[in-house]
Amino acid sequence: MTDLSRTTIRRRILDGELLIGAWTDLASPLATEITGRTGFDWLIADLEHGAGTESELLPVLLAAELSGAAAFVRPQSGERLRIGRALDLGAAGIMVPRLDTAAQVLEAVSFLRYPPDGVRGVALRTRGARLGTVGHGDVRTINRDIVGIIQIETPSAVREADAIAAIEGVDVLFVGPADLSHSLGVPGRFDDPGYLAALEAVVAACRAHGKAPGILLYDAAAFGPHLERGFRFLGVGSEGSFIAEGAKAALAAARAATG
Repeated sequence: MTDLSRTTIRRRILDGELLIGAWTDLASPLATEITGRTGFDWLIADLEHGAGTESELLPVLLAAELSGAAAFVRPQSGERLRIGRALDLGAAGIMVPRLDTAAQVLEAVSFLRYPPDGVRGVALRTRGARLGTVGHGDVRTINRDIVGIIQIETPSAVREADAIAAIEGVDVLFVGPADLSHSLGVPGRFDDPGYLAALEAVVAACRAHGKAPGILLYDAAAFGPHLERGFRFLGVGSEGSFIAEGAKAALAAARAATG
């Protein structure tokens, strides 16, 4: 059976479609499937800050795919083996954190694809290579669908946003608001003019090169303004935040009902 979320998600990103997703940060396949079945376009298994490690990744990816969402991974870092392991386990794309320059991004993106388009290690019996059903002569059909998401989290990355967006294989420039605001010296001040100027620079770079600007938001009131700014790849929270907010709301309603 063809996984349509895997084979269509990159085209949808580059076509400029509004795509909404969430973080799977609890290392729970059941939580991932529940989250995905609500209708998210994509889910990102978070190995940088989430509860899981590579040993728990495969069932989380399977659960995301079963729910109908595209299954991405944010590895701990951008080393070749970290990226390659996530892809071999079946990730439809990789979000690479903590890169500051276009040169670093160019190297990381090369890890996403098999030669001649990149330097990903060739092991065609892995799940990410369709379990041996794709021959050596057809690996570009796998390369074609891999999504490259680069996080913009520092002033240096903002300054190089245009050069980063110009790189083939970079599909999304994704702002990490917490890291970016802290690195700009305005921690959590998401209305600061310098922070807002950084967002505008990222959106402008993406528009210039046909890429998608992305951002993670936890405040529902911020969704509309960021869509108006041009963000098209929108993360709206994480499993952990959904549980926390749902629990708070249920408890508040129960206490209100009992006076």
